[in-house]
Amino acid sequence: MDNRQKEGLARLAGEGLWFGCPMDQRTTFHVGGEAEALYEATDMGRLQRLIAYLSKQFIPYLVVGRGSNLLVKDEGLKGLVILLRGSLAAIERCETADSALMAGGGVGLTDLLAYCRDSGLGGLEFMAGIPGTVGGAVAMNSGAFGYEIGERVREIHLLTPKGDLAIRDRSQIEFSYRTLKVDKGSVIIGAVFGLDREGEGVVGERISGYLRRRKERQPLEYPSAGSVFRNPPNDYAGRLIEQTGLKGKRIGGAMVSHKHANFIINTGGAKADDILALLSLVQERVKEKTGINLEPEIKVVGEE
Repeated sequence: MDNRQKEGLARLAGEGLWFGCPMDQRTTFHVGGEAEALYEATDMGRLQRLIAYLSKQFIPYLVVGRGSNLLVKDEGLKGLVILLRGSLAAIERCETADSALMAGGGVGLTDLLAYCRDSGLGGLEFMAGIPGTVGGAVAMNSGAFGYEIGERVREIHLLTPKGDLAIRDRSQIEFSYRTLKVDKGSVIIGAVFGLDREGEGVVGERISGYLRRRKERQPLEYPSAGSVFRNPPNDYAGRLIEQTGLKGKRIGGAMVSHKHANFIINTGGAKADDILALLSLVQERVKEKTGINLEPEIKVVGEE
């Protein structure tokens, strides 16, 4: 961005805008260089005007939730990183259906599940332990234990690159494995979920059960971005990686987890370049041994 663009951005953003923000503490990998600018959006109207300005000025922007499933390169990234806060991170019950709720894109999944537990609303318990937000989870159709969040989405609220609000009902929503089909530059600001009425304590018990299973199977004691690769059809990325003997393989501070082969963990002091090099090595070895091309599940962003 040039100085004129930065001044225009500052006028539209008001409070909550910073320049030169380190991203290593805003991603679950705990790596990454600086974002050129970062904005905590709390007001819908202001965000709409901001998105329209960014699009007209051809300034790249990226909405970040908890920074899971995201790898920011060491060189940082140009443009604006947007965090959804305030009214854009709120939960409301839907008046039209007793077992439905509307969650803002900035709502943390942990907070969403706590609300569901306290309200006796079931159907999303499988998301327990995923350190993301509603917007990110819907955008990539997050899933676990054989379930996907898209199965419960009834409506999506998003901003177009022009800053217009668009509402998509179920008939207009196209989910697939780890994917939601939307126009490039769209920002998911909320979703309506259709859930199930459950008896007292049932939802909490399920959440606890899924958390135990995650703790048993995943290296939660280390920074990571969750599953690094998508599962290929009729197989599991973790199983294929195990076949290569790469569990425990290190490059710098990055390591293929002993506990779960589809996790690359930051053992301390890792750089994004270490993780990228290890990711490429895993792809190469799996291709050599099985003929299968593993596709990354994590999103890699930043300057070359």
